[in-house]
Amino acid sequence: MIMKDITDKEFNTLREYIKSTFGISLSNEKKSLIYSRLRAVLQELHIDNFTDYYNYLIHDQTGQAAIRFIDKVTTNHTFFMRETDHFDYFRDKVLPYIEGAYKNNDLRLWCAGCSSGEESYTLKFIIEDHFRNNKAKWNTEMLATDISTQVLDKATHGVYPNDSVHTLPETWRKRYFDPFDESHSIVKQEIKNGIIYRKFNLMEEKFPFKKPFQVIFCRNVMIYFDVPTKAALAKRFHDALDIGGYLFIGLSETLSGISGDLQQIAPAIYRRVK
Repeated sequence: MIMKDITDKEFNTLREYIKSTFGISLSNEKKSLIYSRLRAVLQELHIDNFTDYYNYLIHDQTGQAAIRFIDKVTTNHTFFMRETDHFDYFRDKVLPYIEGAYKNNDLRLWCAGCSSGEESYTLKFIIEDHFRNNKAKWNTEMLATDISTQVLDKATHGVYPNDSVHTLPETWRKRYFDPFDESHSIVKQEIKNGIIYRKFNLMEEKFPFKKPFQVIFCRNVMIYFDVPTKAALAKRFHDALDIGGYLFIGLSETLSGISGDLQQIAPAIYRRVK
């Protein structure tokens, strides 16, 4: 089978699909990237052009085609302690505030766009350290979501190269990891049990959560969205936060002009004021 190149019309059709379904905006320069990342998928399906692939994509009733599509076209790059200042602020300011303000002893934290788990586990390590002497009284289970099942599988397993793990403090390496093989470590099961990993699309018109969160981390996700999409998502985040709750976004991102009742209190950190 001879694989045909992707035409401008086919690229624009797929670009509209990913924008309307997942909120991601692709520039014209991403045409070759889309071709290279999807070529093997089309070959496996014995489809030789992107028009037929799009028809297959939108008519698939199982949802598996869309899952594989987003797994292929999204970039998931992260590492432990990324943008360290945010974790310091979470440790020094946010957790003491929550411990003092919430008498129901229920920590509600959502790590949205958690990718392969390094961010959610970093948060969990900090939480474990903070509540170590008061753990029996507090519910410290947290939610972590991503649209990609591929990275969620990695996060759930919690296996990371030693080169990555060795960037963490020695106390964390000893306390929260076990050896996996000669070149990898695995997050201890008791830590993994404290994180609920779920597939979730941030483009849902209304979030399904019954209780508000005190903290939402959604970093380096909105960089792929246009301004109207970011504004709508910021509104949904606002509504999902308790009054006084915190939203962390990536340092390369901004909600300038669209933050509404989310007040910026530090670089890329916002708080719901009403």
